[in-house]
Amino acid sequence: MITGVNSVSVYVLDLERALHFYVQTLGFKVHTHIVLEPGMRWVSVCSDWDPELQLMLIPVEEGVLFNAAQASKLRELLEQNIFSCGVFRCRDLLATYKTLKSRGVRFLMEPGEGFLGQYEAAFLDNSGNWFRLTQDSNAF
Repeated sequence: MITGVNSVSVYVLDLERALHFYVQTLGFKVHTHIVLEPGMRWVSVCSDWDPELQLMLIPVEEGVLFNAAQASKLRELLEQNIFSCGVFRCRDLLATYKTLKSRGVRFLMEPGEGFLGQYEAAFLDNSGNWFRLTQDSNAF
């Protein structure tokens, strides 16, 4: 039976910009960085609080994973900000919100009552993926 999650794919418009956003803005660290061939890399990031869970930053471009039409369609969908990629948690939502906002993170929802009555916010990464951010006193 399934015992956990090892990695989650996050499709990004530009790998360099996404890597900067996840590391410099959100505070993740590079877990894996492999150059497969010139112009083709595989990069994943993780957090200090859960280093085993990787976010694989997958560039949406024509090549191994996508043909030209697929890449074009997926880029168009990303630009519409419709993909909800997950929920992050933090100890102090208001403080985290203020820190991320000061770093230029675009919030779709400021801290308040959200889905199922949780205290949460919602933000976009720089590729159009959005994430919820919830307060959890047991978070690391």
